[in-house]
Amino acid sequence: MNQSNFSRLNQYRSMWVLVFFDLPTETLTERKTAARFRKNLLNDGFAMFQFSIYMRFSASRENAAVHIKRTKNMLPKKGKVCIMQITDKQFGMMELFHGQKETPPEPPSQQLELF
Repeated sequence: MNQSNFSRLNQYRSMWVLVFFDLPTETLTERKTAARFRKNLLNDGFAMFQFSIYMRFSASRENAAVHIKRTKNMLPKKGKVCIMQITDKQFGMMELFHGQKETPPEPPSQQLELF
């Protein structure tokens, strides 16, 4: 198998694990629980994508399963948590915007031809 085929296959084998959560933070205990959950995600190699979305690259589906299991073992008793896994290829198709909405390209203006 040549290198480009291997790379293409690896994009479908390697995974990104995303953890989305909405945890209660009204009481001091709830805030500590939420902070502990975020800290545990960081300790397991996750990085903050947004405040309540953390992500982690895994070289294989088997490795992703290990981190998903760890996340499930540290779930808080209250709140909502979603764990999603996508391939590296799918992750690479994500479009990101900072501060501006995506807008469609402007249609080209009509040009006048002078003879």
